[in-house]
Amino acid sequence: MSRRFSLFLMALIIQVGAMACCVAAEPEAAELKVGVLANWGGQQAERRWQPMMDYLSERVDGARFSVVPGSFEELNQAMLAGQIQFIVSNPGQYLHLSNQFPLSWLATMRSRQHRGTTYAIGSAIVVRADSKIKTLYDLKDKTVAASGFYALGGYQAALGLMRQFGIDPESYWKEIRFLGFPLGPLVFQVRDKNIDAAITPFCTLEKMVERGVVRRNDFRVLNPSRPEGYDCQVSTQLYPNWSFAASEQVLPHITKQVTEALFELDASDPAAIAAETLGWTAPISQLKVIQLFSNLDYQAKEVNNWQPIQDWIEKNQHWGLTALALFLMATFYHIWIEFKFRQKSDRLLQTERELKQKAIQLERLHSAAVVGEIGAGLAHEINQPIAAINNYSEGGLMRLQGQTQPDTEMVALLDKINQQSKRAGAVVHRIRGLLKRHETVLEKTNLLDVVDDSLDLLKLELERHQIRVQSKVNGEPKFVMADKVGLLQVLVNLIKNSADAMAESPQSTLKQIFIEVSFNEELVTLSVTDNGPGLQEEPHKMLASFSTTKEQGLGLGLAIVSDLIKQHQGQFRIDNCPETGGCRAQFSLPLLMD
Repeated sequence: MSRRFSLFLMALIIQVGAMACCVAAEPEAAELKVGVLANWGGQQAERRWQPMMDYLSERVDGARFSVVPGSFEELNQAMLAGQIQFIVSNPGQYLHLSNQFPLSWLATMRSRQHRGTTYAIGSAIVVRADSKIKTLYDLKDKTVAASGFYALGGYQAALGLMRQFGIDPESYWKEIRFLGFPLGPLVFQVRDKNIDAAITPFCTLEKMVERGVVRRNDFRVLNPSRPEGYDCQVSTQLYPNWSFAASEQVLPHITKQVTEALFELDASDPAAIAAETLGWTAPISQLKVIQLFSNLDYQAKEVNNWQPIQDWIEKNQHWGLTALALFLMATFYHIWIEFKFRQKSDRLLQTERELKQKAIQLERLHSAAVVGEIGAGLAHEINQPIAAINNYSEGGLMRLQGQTQPDTEMVALLDKINQQSKRAGAVVHRIRGLLKRHETVLEKTNLLDVVDDSLDLLKLELERHQIRVQSKVNGEPKFVMADKVGLLQVLVNLIKNSADAMAESPQSTLKQIFIEVSFNEELVTLSVTDNGPGLQEEPHKMLASFSTTKEQGLGLGLAIVSDLIKQHQGQFRIDNCPETGGCRAQFSLPLLMD
């Protein structure tokens, strides 16, 4: 009996020891830090976001998340130093960081206010109710405060608004003060008459009124508007909401689990309630923010380049005149030397040109072979992510459409993504066909639809260069037997060439592109005419492979266009247009006979 008890006790000890070893061998959870913009102070940021970190810690295997609140500058330094692995902030800071550090954008937050919108960032310019400041123009020579220079809703959006009104804020205001976080002192400074106006993020004033720290009747918002479905007044247009992004240091499987957990967060979850969100959605387009920053960067560049020179000349006129005189003397001396050199070296230059032409011809032959191999490889590699985008978008559509009350905006967005991915896939297949010399697949095609599709693709490019497009159709429209993707590639190339040619024209010049489609009994003729500078070389040279006048061009566009039209049994030609002074590209195709 005692022997059996001894064996039982020994087995029990072995089992307990094995369990202890297993427990000791369990790997510790990885500590992952999430930087959060603390626009209402560090303690408030921790109270708001720590439940979200606890939620992620439960959903992501082998990881424990914690909050690191900070200002714009503190989060930038922490990210660049590798002290945080994730960041939750506005898209302005995301775009600023992405220029210095590789980031993966995981999700965009849906606001718990304003019916769950994903556009909830903007600026409200606040003044006292009894202030004489009624419009933006009244801010001239006034003292203004904001949270920080890189704050999208707290400063940058207001800069964009002022420039839309033709106002340069840097020289318009008497002083701009950056008070940092929290946001409350911005409104308090206006209340106490220490400043004339404050640039506050969207809904800052309403939140302070709700907390009972200020009275709503004591303040006004300049240039006010309240978009339908929103709860607060705003001075500027609205931009995308905060985003959740990961650095490249995070392992892919953790990034995937974090993304899935964010998408699955229910609006009734305590973490969502504490974070003041209805959940997270796929990252939305940042075109508005990119356009805003592009405009601000251009203005800043213009000021930074010339203003210091003007200031220096005003303070040191004698040195400026001396430098100008030396510059003119050096310029004239250089011109004289160049003139003498050209007089004695015409023969040498001619010989050098001939040698260069020979070298260019040899390089073209070599480049054609290399481009064929590289292009086929690229088309094959690009086809895989395009197929993935297509599958994800179709899956998202099926999932949304299966819901009782699907998000119509998201369904429309995914549908557009799906359509564009299919179009991109067709273009890739077309390129592979061109490179491998596959036979063109022809189908019944409406050429007018191809024209409309090409203009839709280039709409933003044309608007950016302020180019006006006029279309005209002659005769009764008929179908052609053609490769629709190939014809779309032809038209996009021709219209893009015209737009590029006119991009350098002065702003005061009216830029126009004329598209004319003429149907007769057997042929359809389409011409693209612009009023740009016209061709700088002979037409037959422009149609040769690797011949280009663009600084960044490859010289393949017109060669591909000519080849595509020949495959359709058509004719293509390009020449200068005397009527407009620009260039005219024209091709003819046989019509589909009944």
